[in-house]
Amino acid sequence: MWTAIWHLLLELAPWLFVGAAVAGALHVLVPAGFLQRHLQGRAGVAKAIAFGVPLPLCSCGVIPAGLGLKKDGASDGAAIGFLVATPQTGVDSILVSAAFLGWPFALFKVGAAAVTGLLAGGLVERFGGPPVPLAEPVNAEEAGGGHGLRAAVAHGLDMIRTIWRWLVVGVLASAALTTLVPPSALEGIGLTGPFAPLLVLLVSLPLYVCATASVPIAAGLVAAGMPVGAALVFLMAGPASNVATMGAILRAFGGRILGIYLGTLIVGSVGLAWAFDFVLADATTSAAHAMDHGAWWQTAAAAGLLGLIAFFAADDLRRLLRRAPAGPAVVEIQVEGMTCGACARRLEGALNRLDGVDAAEVSKDAGRALVRGQAGLDAIAQAITDAGFRPILPPR
Repeated sequence: MWTAIWHLLLELAPWLFVGAAVAGALHVLVPAGFLQRHLQGRAGVAKAIAFGVPLPLCSCGVIPAGLGLKKDGASDGAAIGFLVATPQTGVDSILVSAAFLGWPFALFKVGAAAVTGLLAGGLVERFGGPPVPLAEPVNAEEAGGGHGLRAAVAHGLDMIRTIWRWLVVGVLASAALTTLVPPSALEGIGLTGPFAPLLVLLVSLPLYVCATASVPIAAGLVAAGMPVGAALVFLMAGPASNVATMGAILRAFGGRILGIYLGTLIVGSVGLAWAFDFVLADATTSAAHAMDHGAWWQTAAAAGLLGLIAFFAADDLRRLLRRAPAGPAVVEIQVEGMTCGACARRLEGALNRLDGVDAAEVSKDAGRALVRGQAGLDAIAQAITDAGFRPILPPR
């Protein structure tokens, strides 16, 4: 079991760091608001796919980003195309997929994400009906990103931090599957036949999985005898759809567009899985085991990833222990501009470093900061502004 875990880390870690580096470069080089200004009309669907496929946004991060595109003027088709294609891929996911399942699989997965995104966006443009206005304003633009190498490194590390728990789950699950599940076990539940993609789809649609962290699970299932096409379904439908995403699309776009969204994912993922098994399955099977194990750079990357995971786990525990105690907060202030967990952590750290603050707790979902201590409202508001967010001050 431990040997299987270490071999998985040797394959996963180098490509994960390369993907994080590319994510950081995109973050500092693409101007704020650029995506929203160029995703309008029918051409916006294709532009949304072109922008979304390489972006390293996972299932949680893509929801506010996609709704933000709609709020800022993108057509419903462009926003839905973005929501379908983006979470399936990302530079990190592509590289990790290539490491575990081979480049033919990774490149086919990119094409599959583009095809399903274009199809969903086109169908929404044609049959989606009148746009549904957002009930609440959503800001998808990441505030306070900064520029330069330091900002790029910070953003890349934030991307890894966002998914570190899923990475741990994925590696442990994959190692267990590789070690404990023989191919005969999958045969008994129908996961080795032509209908395997349909069975995997039933699990993938409501499940929350990250495109990068779920690759080791898929690779473990393939090693245990599952068709590679069924792994494609898992890596398409899993990241692109979950209960939270379905609810967000229903509220923001309406039931008709939700039906188009799910129908495209179901038909597209299963159809492309069967096509992949018919054309490229053999190439992927051989490529999945072609990577050398134990090179010095793999060992260094695996050790570095383990160190980061340990640091993130310890830091999350420290944040949990120092949360504001129960009882009324000295200051409760609404905050706009937080789009992900990294935003909330950055603001929480800034507030905890402020003179006079005993403890601060920031909630992205509630859009608020609870601050206990002697710091005044003006100082807290200024700290929020300096961190790149917008405080909503109560009337005086």
